[in-house]
Amino acid sequence: MENIIELSQITRDFPLGNQVVKVLKGIDLQIKKNEYVALMGPSGSGKSTLMNLLGCLDTPTSGSYVLNGKDVSRMTDNDLAEVRNKEIGFVFQTFNLLPRSTALENVSLPLVYAGMSASDREARATQVLDQVALSDRMDHRPNQLSGGQRQRVAVARALVNHPSIILADEPTGNLDTKTSIEIMKLFGDIHAQGNTVILVTHEEDIAQHAKRIIRLRDGQIESDELNA
Repeated sequence: MENIIELSQITRDFPLGNQVVKVLKGIDLQIKKNEYVALMGPSGSGKSTLMNLLGCLDTPTSGSYVLNGKDVSRMTDNDLAEVRNKEIGFVFQTFNLLPRSTALENVSLPLVYAGMSASDREARATQVLDQVALSDRMDHRPNQLSGGQRQRVAVARALVNHPSIILADEPTGNLDTKTSIEIMKLFGDIHAQGNTVILVTHEEDIAQHAKRIIRLRDGQIESDELNA
């Protein structure tokens, strides 16, 4: 199966006063289509920086990043924004929903940027809300939904553009244990439907849902193991 992500000798430095902090120190990583990967590591290990690079929210200091056949490591901000909208579905710990918009409106938002007609947007958003078992909550605003339901809306929004990868940053960080288990089951279903899922977490029990666990330490990959 072909690689959807290929990182080669990725470094990321940040200037701090007159010093340079080397956060990522030559990362090599391949992720195949339809893999389910957890990225783990203590604070300061570089996992958030790596996630920002994978999500095209940042570019590396050196090295190359090929996403779905395109070298994104040297792209302009505008090109990166387009790649993000087409190729990547984000799910954040804080849900990042628009408070005054309904679930349906929140989910259809990426399709507005993609230039889809209103009726097509509504049909596609309805379809993914149904996929995350929220078709009865489409007209509710975020404050009328539970935490778990809000995260389902966020997952539906991430799926709506048929992205190449789903990138989830601590997706259960604000949820109780029971709801966390439900959301992780949802990610399992999404993976089973052929999506590539990358999960960033510091919680061992959440990482265990993934099929492959990559551990970072001090800006390098410490271990990369398949999860039985």
